[in-house]
Amino acid sequence: MSPVTGQPASFDALLIGTDIQRRIGVKTSRDESLARFTTLRLGGPADLFAVAHNAFELRKLVQFARSRGLAHTVLGRGSNVLIAEAGIRGLVIQDRAEGIEIAGQTLVAEAGVPMARAATVSQGAGLSGLEFGLAIPGTVGGAVWANAGAHESSTGAILETARLLAADGSEGQLTPAELGLGYRDSRLKHGDPDGPPEIVLGATFHLTPASADEIKERLEEIKRWRQEHQPLGTPSAGSWYRNPLPQSAGALIDAAGLKGLRIGGAAVSEKHANFLVNDRKGTPNDLRRLSDRVRAEVARRTGIELEEEVVYLGDWGEWQPEAAP
Repeated sequence: MSPVTGQPASFDALLIGTDIQRRIGVKTSRDESLARFTTLRLGGPADLFAVAHNAFELRKLVQFARSRGLAHTVLGRGSNVLIAEAGIRGLVIQDRAEGIEIAGQTLVAEAGVPMARAATVSQGAGLSGLEFGLAIPGTVGGAVWANAGAHESSTGAILETARLLAADGSEGQLTPAELGLGYRDSRLKHGDPDGPPEIVLGATFHLTPASADEIKERLEEIKRWRQEHQPLGTPSAGSWYRNPLPQSAGALIDAAGLKGLRIGGAAVSEKHANFLVNDRKGTPNDLRRLSDRVRAEVARRTGIELEEEVVYLGDWGEWQPEAAP
């Protein structure tokens, strides 16, 4: 996801939406609830909402917003984000650019391709390396942005290049080294807060030939593990905290006796302590206050400050943290 601040004082959603449809051919909607576009099923409205169905539309929508100084946020499948109840100001672009192809021993995918789909497509082609993608709830773009990983592998381990739309409007192919990939991190997370971020348009993954049956069995193992250990049937954002290596965030939270801890409609999962779930029609504030409580308790008990993987998006101007006990 890629938020940008700073929008014109006179933001006319109807006028801008009409201009987008006329110039780019993409329909927009006003005051679109974003809850159904997130895995937590939470989030207020977008002033203006558009869906990019391919890389061309994504590029044009971003360029349109930049040319007008319009605040804009690119959203993938809505995992690892918590959107404020007040919603997101400006233009929200859902990236549904899902072009994907196999070229030799590489898989080339647009940014909106779900990582789980990339895993199954590569399996069908007899190419190994993307199996961990089955456990990633987001898209290729988000995986590159965060260097997402699971099951002892990560995006950076198989990434050959990522195609980016730069702040100046140019496009280029960047290597993992140029992206500054680290543990659940990249330079894309630390761009200029006052300027437009680099937008991931697509990625090329270098994979290894293997038996399709062997890859399928690995995918089945990952699927079984997730079903046994993660709350897959309950709205969540995925792993909420980064692991403070070599320790596990989930193990620290569990050891602190916080499984089942609840604030409003949000709770620490009984199945996996690094999952905060929206199991009783919670609110964004419930989830954020629960996260604050978990971090404070783990820090009090262990001295370790957990870092959130989840990104807070939108207008949190009226956010009030929970009062200290």
